[in-house]
Amino acid sequence: MRLRLLPLIILFAACAPSFISGTEVPDSKDNRAVYELIRQYAEALRKRDAAAILKLVSPDYHDGSGTPDPSDDVTRETLERSLAIDLSKVEAVALEMGVKKIDVTGDEARAEVFYDAAYRVVTPAGPVAKRPSDLSQMRFRKVKGSWKISSGL
Repeated sequence: MRLRLLPLIILFAACAPSFISGTEVPDSKDNRAVYELIRQYAEALRKRDAAAILKLVSPDYHDGSGTPDPSDDVTRETLERSLAIDLSKVEAVALEMGVKKIDVTGDEARAEVFYDAAYRVVTPAGPVAKRPSDLSQMRFRKVKGSWKISSGL
């Protein structure tokens, strides 16, 4: 009896969705591309490499910073002006990032990302240790066939 069930079990196992390694994100071409972009962003952030981060960012990047006040919005232009300066004030970066979920709809995607970071910010009074940890949402847009970050840095 058990031997008759074996082909059925193999069939169901073969039909089960595969996931990106270490995640519960279904493995698809677009999900994998967005996942890889997040991985590249985390690596560039660890290295404090503003130029590498900017290569990953959409030309129409816009983040409202979660407030209704437009004065704290971040755009591609803002990043180009301030990212290198801001990163130069950070030292001893340790960062772990993970992806909980990716939703792709056409040429746009959203990812739920968690991070756990530790670093020091250089201030006039000396280095200040920071230890943020949070769950956040990143948005992506396909630009000329490649995924780019459009919000959520």
